[in-house]
Amino acid sequence: MIRAAIVGASGYTSLETIKWLLRHPHVRITYLASRKAEQPISTLFPELSGRCELPIRAFDPAAIAAEADVAFLCLPHVASMEHAPQLLAAGVRVIDLSADYRLTDPTVYEHWYKHKHSDMPNLAQAVYGLPELFADQIKQAKFVSNPGCYPTAAALGLIPLLANGMADPTDLIISAASGISGAGRTPKQEHHYPERNENFEAYAIGTHRHTPEIEQTVSRVLGSSVKVLFVPHLIPVDRGILETIFLPARPGFTQAQAEAAFTAYYAGQPFVRIRTKQLPAIKYVANTNYIDIAVKLAGNRWVVSVAIDNMVKGASGQAIQNMNLMFGRPMTEGLL
Repeated sequence: MIRAAIVGASGYTSLETIKWLLRHPHVRITYLASRKAEQPISTLFPELSGRCELPIRAFDPAAIAAEADVAFLCLPHVASMEHAPQLLAAGVRVIDLSADYRLTDPTVYEHWYKHKHSDMPNLAQAVYGLPELFADQIKQAKFVSNPGCYPTAAALGLIPLLANGMADPTDLIISAASGISGAGRTPKQEHHYPERNENFEAYAIGTHRHTPEIEQTVSRVLGSSVKVLFVPHLIPVDRGILETIFLPARPGFTQAQAEAAFTAYYAGQPFVRIRTKQLPAIKYVANTNYIDIAVKLAGNRWVVSVAIDNMVKGASGQAIQNMNLMFGRPMTEGLL
């Protein structure tokens, strides 16, 4: 039985992680940590009443090490750099859902997140946890950096065509739309119901913090530098991401060859579904760990459509997928 702790237990990703771990046949949640301590978790999340009544406790790395084998850090960036080193030093395996350890170059992190990286030793050992691409490394890892939601969909949508030489790696454009849960639980005026309801708008054009993560992942797989134009949007739904990716098509390739390339690239990957009869939609992936992908040849461009649930495959579900690999369990365990 894997004993699991969740640090930062008051946010949306922690709730999602708890709900999925409660279904897992070989996991027991043993420790919940948050600054909102000394109350049952069901007080913060009434939907957990009768399902999980564990008390929220203060962060104590020694106590967590005594009671847990793995800790999920459901914390904002910067905060994870304060907690991860203590847990790793205490012998706890760590899966970090923040952005603190995703970017391998600390100067890139400082540029995009406006904060100096304070944990260089653990940055060097963190394994980027995108199972469809890096499962072998994840299986050996003590410390996994869970990918962002937008970069998960983008990387898995971009790589097969680029890796097979079917698309030109220049002029890559990603138009992405996300549900509001991706912005977190902390109240902000722009996320207030009257602002979001019946609204659809772009934001952070060319400046979104997930841009370098997308570029880093795709560049790593291809072995050469790739740049993207990433344009995110907010849509008035609770959860879900739909990305439309535009790649210049190299001549001589057909629609059938592109579909075959995606099917072959993700053969044996249980959570990747290549759609050939219908286009992906967030309704088809909501509350699941699946990622749906379709590719279409439109004129001289490939158009790749990708849908995931930003809270599951884009966060907590992928974290559990990583945990399964780290502990030698089947990748799908607790996620189907």
